Amino acid sequence: MSISATRSGSGRTPHREMALYFSVSPFSSLKTLPTLPQLTGKAPRAKTTLPADQSRLHPNVETRSSDHSLLTGSSCACGRRVFINAAATSLLPICSAKASHYTDTLKKIHPPRPDWYEEFYASVLDTSMKSYEAEIAGYKSELFANLRGKAERVVEIGIGTGPNLRYYGGDKGVQVFGVDPNKKMEKYAKSSAIAAGLPVQNFKFIQAVGEALPLADASADAVVGTLVLCSVGDVNLTLKEVKRVLKPGGLYLFVEHVAAKEGSSLRFIQSILNPLQQTVADGCHLTRETGKHISEAGFSNLKLSLTFLSNALLINPHIYGIAYK
Repeated sequence: MSISATRSGSGRTPHREMALYFSVSPFSSLKTLPTLPQLTGKAPRAKTTLPADQSRLHPNVETRSSDHSLLTGSSCACGRRVFINAAATSLLPICSAKASHYTDTLKKIHPPRPDWYEEFYASVLDTSMKSYEAEIAGYKSELFANLRGKAERVVEIGIGTGPNLRYYGGDKGVQVFGVDPNKKMEKYAKSSAIAAGLPVQNFKFIQAVGEALPLADASADAVVGTLVLCSVGDVNLTLKEVKRVLKPGGLYLFVEHVAAKEGSSLRFIQSILNPLQQTVADGCHLTRETGKHISEAGFSNLKLSLTFLSNALLINPHIYGIAYK
């Protein structure tokens, strides 16, 4: 694997501080879960190199492993098959045991919360992030341009209210599978999809978590995740799932806030406030070495950039980039 790490210069538009939330909703039953069709073709791979100081960005990482088993074929053991006609998108039924696994994983990582809380959080997220999204638009425009002409089927983990859809939802022929544990996000995400020019039949909302994506192996051209890995229960398992659903040569686009440099005053403050942040921001961690996790996840190529957002206060620095399977 080759890695490139760069720092953003002063030419970037500074961003403001934001609060990060990832809500939970009841997930009482799953009879069928959507899967993506198997795809062909390869995305180009970047030829990159690692600067000598890259190792200082994210010094420590916690390694986890799992024997997590997911849908890997085109049929389940019970032999049932269901089709829908929405843009020829297929839905692959999951046997009761498999459905129970997804349900249990969701409830374990995101315990159910009252509907009023889910709706309240979704509505707040829909309105409170507008200024942040306006300021970060330059970074995202540059990043998501890499999907144009290279990705027909995109999986976005932690899609929330769908703020990223404006950057790629209008691309010709694209199909989007938005994953989020909060079911109340669906109506907002669908609204964003329509506003982006994405046909309704080309958007599918899936209530699930990143650690257990109910999608087939090697089925997606690209996976998108922005401000997600700070809040997932298991970063390594989520990245393992990202790699699993990506086809060979597929792209993983990410934007994440990460821990400040070890020994810095900001890192000290982050460490003090991290428990409180996890409580008030629905599991968000201020001190995660997310860049380290991504760089060690086994992607064939990785381009990672580091930037400081002048108005983000404690939620600094940010990393953004592309990883290739």
